[in-house]
Amino acid sequence: MTAADRTTTGTGTTAGAGTEARTGSETGAGTGSETGAGTGARTMYDWFAASVAEFGDARTALEVAGDHLGYAELDATAQRIAAELIGVHGEVPTRVGLLAARSTAAYAGYLAVQRLGATVVPLNPGFPPQRNAAIARRAGLDLVIAEERAPGRTELPVPVLLLTDERMTSLRTGPVPELPESTAGPDDLAYILFTSGSTGQPKGVPIAHRNVSAYLGHVIPRYELGPDARVSQTFDLTFDPSVYDMFAAWGSGATLVVPGQRDLLSPVRFVGRQRITHWNSVPSIASIALRLRALKPGSMPTLRWSLFCGEALTVPHAEAWSAAAPAATLENIYGPTEMTVTWTEFRLPRRRDDWPETANGTVPIGTPYPGQEHLVIDEDGRPADEGELCVRGTQRFPGYLDPADNTDRFVTFDGTRTTPYDGARPLTADHWYRTGDRVTTAEGQLVHLGRLDHQLKIRGYRVELGEVESALLAQDGVSEAVVVAVPDAGGETTLEAFCTGQVPDTEALLTALRERLPAYMVPNGITTLTALPLNPNGKIDRRALTTRLSAPEGDSRGRAA
Repeated sequence: MTAADRTTTGTGTTAGAGTEARTGSETGAGTGSETGAGTGARTMYDWFAASVAEFGDARTALEVAGDHLGYAELDATAQRIAAELIGVHGEVPTRVGLLAARSTAAYAGYLAVQRLGATVVPLNPGFPPQRNAAIARRAGLDLVIAEERAPGRTELPVPVLLLTDERMTSLRTGPVPELPESTAGPDDLAYILFTSGSTGQPKGVPIAHRNVSAYLGHVIPRYELGPDARVSQTFDLTFDPSVYDMFAAWGSGATLVVPGQRDLLSPVRFVGRQRITHWNSVPSIASIALRLRALKPGSMPTLRWSLFCGEALTVPHAEAWSAAAPAATLENIYGPTEMTVTWTEFRLPRRRDDWPETANGTVPIGTPYPGQEHLVIDEDGRPADEGELCVRGTQRFPGYLDPADNTDRFVTFDGTRTTPYDGARPLTADHWYRTGDRVTTAEGQLVHLGRLDHQLKIRGYRVELGEVESALLAQDGVSEAVVVAVPDAGGETTLEAFCTGQVPDTEALLTALRERLPAYMVPNGITTLTALPLNPNGKIDRRALTTRLSAPEGDSRGRAA
């Protein structure tokens, strides 16, 4: 391990003065099994290895593309790949890229890196080769595991361990090699994910084993995961909810069931065919199923738990999914990558009449997990009822891979006002991470109002894009709605809207909006699409929508008067 991979993470035990900061006791923190006591010393591989020791091949660990691997078989395959990594690098590597997706090679490769105590850096085969090459350089990779069909592997600036189909077949059998003991500890880095950076360069987010253990120690018992559970794996490995899919499953003896790309467009059929008990996805997948009229009441009887994260979950989508999975408990969960997968939870009551009402028509994101704290601040850095969400706790990452990215992304709080972090001193557990998300509280639950950069001023008025989207969603026939801000010919900010559904007359929609919203909040135009574009993480691609405005051929478009 390099010094950069041995970084102490914050514990977030001090909330600071004032009642605005929620302490662990306020969020239900405790020392029992519910909060994962005693799990802080585990590495990610330890969670998997415990299930290997308990179940061997008596339980299936992975089902992907017709392949079924028991826990012992998956572990043996991972160890053989680990030996190959040492052979290519000449010694145990420190950081390993993984250019693979939805294959046995991808999941066994991920575990191989963890078995060696190295840090895994997922690379998305769907990303441009230049971006993956840039990430490989910024991450300081020693080498990359790549599957046979992954494009761009020849452009990577480091050695590549190529796992062809033939090679993977041979790695499934034979003796298990002797490997050096892992030296990874709780403070070492488990994985690094790269997110979009404001400078235009990918920004590395390192997560330590201690962060992951705090997370798994809470979610595994909360969602009643165990050997009889069958867990969906809808997320790409470059999107951090995949960590829940894999290690909440493998840390409890459950089966990870991986859908193909077509299955993601037919989630109801996939859930039924594969007898899925635990579902986790972005809400966009639910909206696709609703648009295709697949969410028929009672159509997913095997589901026990339904989790949604990554973007706002609207009440209509939650209603439709709940009706289709009547035996399942539905939770809306939230968390920035920097806080290890997800960080808050809101469980929808069984009775629709008991659901809270929010101003923007979304399901609340709820309250922080045990051991986590939050603070809401206004533009002046003072505690507020509505403003930017700042967070810290046992799941908080140790700081960006490039320390320069930490400047102004953290604050300290003296009980009255926050002070931005200037990078002059090391980060500590007392620093709060600024999420860039706007929140408020309704009925004791946090409600996500959108990104700070989704709030703007038009003609001097403050406008939340989420409020305009909510007004559109309230109109008959509208299934999905997204509003973007664009400059007009004179350089002034205007709004443009996109929606899906049965919308024969966009002019009628604009008229309805004029009756509900102030004139400055009514979009200049509405474009109807058969489907909203999604980025590789399954979120709505707002940039693609903005680009589409210059070439709307084939879409129905209405203009505001």
